[in-house]
Amino acid sequence: MAEAKILAGRSVTTEMKTNAKSKVDRATALGLLCGFAMITLAVIFGGSPASFLNAPSLLIVLGGTLSVVTICFSLGEVANTVRAVAQALFHNVRDPSDAAVQVLRLAERARQFGVLRLQQALPETEDHPYLQKGLALAVDGIATETLEAILVRDLHATQQRHAACATVLRKAAEYAPAMGLIGTLIGLVQMLANLDDPSAIGPSMAVALLTTLYGAVLANLVFSPLATKLERNSAAEALVNQVYLLGAVSIGRQENPRSLEILLNSVLPPAKRVRHFD
Repeated sequence: MAEAKILAGRSVTTEMKTNAKSKVDRATALGLLCGFAMITLAVIFGGSPASFLNAPSLLIVLGGTLSVVTICFSLGEVANTVRAVAQALFHNVRDPSDAAVQVLRLAERARQFGVLRLQQALPETEDHPYLQKGLALAVDGIATETLEAILVRDLHATQQRHAACATVLRKAAEYAPAMGLIGTLIGLVQMLANLDDPSAIGPSMAVALLTTLYGAVLANLVFSPLATKLERNSAAEALVNQVYLLGAVSIGRQENPRSLEILLNSVLPPAKRVRHFD
């Protein structure tokens, strides 16, 4: 009977892994698409969409912002931020309730069959490296104090990496409007230098105005919202990893799973608390 219960838990765990792989962060993609769609529609209804496309303005804003950000940070930090932004569109932060239930099932298995039996469960946690690392340390018989210290340092290091990526985006949001202002000044200088040539006034004025527009759009519709999204994802992931940490330490100490449930519910939000043993 116990084996059947464990196998049922294993099938549910596998199903949750499959669902996690297939889900994408629809809110991020939908928000970006809707934002740009509203601006595009406003441009189309206003008259000439082609007049809002200007290569010099894009070069000034995009190139200038990237250059300033690269000056402020290292190339590695900028590359990590680009990867983090790409992952934000497809990143699925796991529900902490699901994580708690999985940890409690693993704790039950360890309680009934021994911690070493969890060696067989490690492949089931391959999509959750933090949990897998904690279980592997527990199976290896690492002292619980050492296990907890390792996982805590790992958790803090992950949060610092996420914070660094968000800082890069915040800095880009800060400098994009400034690059737009620089483009505006360049366009005005070009316009004043060609007052005797009416055909040159229009393109120069376009650069002056569109650089400001591009800088404002990038800062307020792309960089700043993505920084907030990364910070939100980091906080959600930290909560899930906290659940994994508490579970791994409890399993290593061979504590009662019911006590673990109480401990997990103490860190989970009220709406996410679990009642696995009721």
